[in-house]
Amino acid sequence: MKKIQTSLLIFLVSLTALWLLADTPLPSPLTYGAFRNVFMQYSGVIAMGAMSLAMILALRWQRLESMLGGLDKIYRLHKWLGITALVTSILHWWLGQGTKWMTQWGWLVRPPRGARPNPADLGLIEGWLRSQRGLAETLGEWGFYLAALLLVLALIKRFPYHLFRRTHTWLAALYLVFVFHAIVLTRLTYWQQPLGWIMAILMTGGVVAAIIALTGKIGASRKIGARVNARRDLPALRVFEVELTLDPGWPGHTAGQFAFVTFDPAEGPHPYTIASAWNPAQPRLAIAAKALGDHTERLREDLTVGATAVVEGPYGRFDFNDGQARQIWVGAGIGITPFLARLGELAARRGNQAIDLFYSTSLKDATVVAQLTEAANRASVSLHIIDSGNEGRLDATIIRTRVPEWAASSLWFCGPSAFARSLRHELLTLGLPANRFHQELFEMR
Repeated sequence: MKKIQTSLLIFLVSLTALWLLADTPLPSPLTYGAFRNVFMQYSGVIAMGAMSLAMILALRWQRLESMLGGLDKIYRLHKWLGITALVTSILHWWLGQGTKWMTQWGWLVRPPRGARPNPADLGLIEGWLRSQRGLAETLGEWGFYLAALLLVLALIKRFPYHLFRRTHTWLAALYLVFVFHAIVLTRLTYWQQPLGWIMAILMTGGVVAAIIALTGKIGASRKIGARVNARRDLPALRVFEVELTLDPGWPGHTAGQFAFVTFDPAEGPHPYTIASAWNPAQPRLAIAAKALGDHTERLREDLTVGATAVVEGPYGRFDFNDGQARQIWVGAGIGITPFLARLGELAARRGNQAIDLFYSTSLKDATVVAQLTEAANRASVSLHIIDSGNEGRLDATIIRTRVPEWAASSLWFCGPSAFARSLRHELLTLGLPANRFHQELFEMR
């Protein structure tokens, strides 16, 4: 999380510094009108910069994964860039539209307009830009209303995923509208300075990303066909497992990674953590899902052996590679999935790492417990099953009691976000270094 926060802060501070080189936050004389004009430019720069970077991150580039620590981290940064764009856009809109309303209400007095330049005295580019101001303002205003609605819907977890996916794509089209708005209304002098050069690069990247998104080509080079080879239901846990046989072209995966899988084109791709180790001789991939929503409930009921699917990936850097001699794994509920894959890897190639796996669940299933115990034994991993329904929530005290060497360990967590925050706070308070707490931020919105 710290890397995400630092990346966002560095980006915003850098854009602000470039803007300060191009303009001043304290115009002279310092009147409301002068401040409004300056701050509208600044808020527009921040909003467009955040939107542009969010568009670029949406392309799911592997190189950016390496830089930011995984696609889950990229999407978290993408989310906060969207929130930043929304907040600054609201301020930008209010300075424009709100000023007009306050003038109509008599709260402000409109300053006298200066003489308008003769179009014949303007260059070709400046003349064209001035001629487009009215259209750019209108498109920007109405685009803002629709974009604000779509961004708010994206933040509502109860908004159905398939509708979120479709409506979120509309933001790519709106982004192109905002690029036109920004080009026309940004001060001409900005384009002749480093701020303008950086904004031009960001918006060019954003336009390319928008076109790729609108044509459905995001991740296209990493998609392959698959078919359902087997499925297994665990009704006590409301979980079902699906094994997919992959077409040629899958690059292989490591434990802890995930893939986007499309079973129904109308629903679109959903992210699933991979629950199996990779074996090139048997190109298969297993996923586990919990029936929590309409889509997963329908899959549990309707998905049959032989059904086709499209798999995109692999993604993620939750890979257990931190160089620590001792590790503690914590899986809660369906969060046990990446650890199942890692157990399969370790069983195939035994190492000298000391590992304790804590599985916290309120729904115990004898079959799952037996299989997990067997997999842990084969991988020489110490298993601790915590029945949270009877024993209470897993906390730092339980971990410290069962693993006396916890302070010299790294901890890998996959499960509910609230559980992760609580456990992380407890352990960091007790002295665990923050860079040794690894968490899967498995939220794509």
